[in-house]
Amino acid sequence: MIRVLVVEDMPTARELVVGILSSDPEIAVVGQAADGTEALELVRRLHPDAITMDVMMMPMDGIQATRLVMAERPTPIVIVTSLDVNEVSLSMRALGAGALAALPKPRGPGSPEFREDARRLLTTVKAMSRVALLRRPTPAAAPAPPPAPAHAERPRGRVVAFAASTGGPAALQRILARLPATFPAPILVVQHIALGFAEGFARWLSTAGPLPARVAVADQPLAPGAILVAPDDRHLGVSEDGSRVVLSNAPPVGGFRPSGTHLFRSVAAAFGDGTIGVILSGMGRDGVEGLRAIRGAGGHVIAQDAASSAVHGMPGAAAEAGLADVVLPPEAVPERLALWVRA
Repeated sequence: MIRVLVVEDMPTARELVVGILSSDPEIAVVGQAADGTEALELVRRLHPDAITMDVMMMPMDGIQATRLVMAERPTPIVIVTSLDVNEVSLSMRALGAGALAALPKPRGPGSPEFREDARRLLTTVKAMSRVALLRRPTPAAAPAPPPAPAHAERPRGRVVAFAASTGGPAALQRILARLPATFPAPILVVQHIALGFAEGFARWLSTAGPLPARVAVADQPLAPGAILVAPDDRHLGVSEDGSRVVLSNAPPVGGFRPSGTHLFRSVAAAFGDGTIGVILSGMGRDGVEGLRAIRGAGGHVIAQDAASSAVHGMPGAAAEAGLADVVLPPEAVPERLALWVRA
């Protein structure tokens, strides 16, 4: 049985979530909390396998509760919240604090979307409950990578493409916080996230550091230092000359749309040996075949290391396939990008 703690301050919403979870014979709801303080007490006493967490609560909200749970007794947390602009923004902060996924609150049984909402909640909670989390101290500053040999001729990186899934937002935040405002290459991001969260995710990334982030729009030009995030349910790519965004409704790749593999293949075709691919924490293998295209074009690949990954599936698969030039924690990625991306 998967033992779940439900944290939600609204009784009707809490009852709905509990009802959905309890309908699955593999899940047992072992506790219910109305705020973060009560949730933390129940985590200490019940040791649940997973937590569903609201964000807008008093006196302790879901961000504070997530941060304390991850510091004291790391437990897979799924944020379940409304798609209100403020709540989406708070949900992104909770992901940065260590929550693994964010979902919109299920609509009621009278809604035609109820069955799909319930299925998504059950599937996500089950998947996240299998993630083994470790308590980790605040990471120390990573040493700079060694300089390139004086005789080496390395192609200048002209674009940086990221692919991330479970655990990726926290890693992205740590990387972007360390990039300078003068970063000379455009940055493209595919993050597996529930529908309705892309705009809030982009706004949150803009607060991570000095570089602006926004959801990509079809045909917009790429610009140095600008972060473009894949929109809901659209593949993100670039034009043949690498100057503009191309969005696609093509079928999912390996079950994902947007797909990291689609993005990596697109930038490799446009930028060739000037492409840098970065694959971060996430379940499965999305992005791996796209990284093969980057390496085949002469570009470079960074994979997140196991110790810093919430889930080492995607970066681990890339490293095992021999596609990563370097395997690094997020704090060391900006130094490597500075080495490979030159104005």
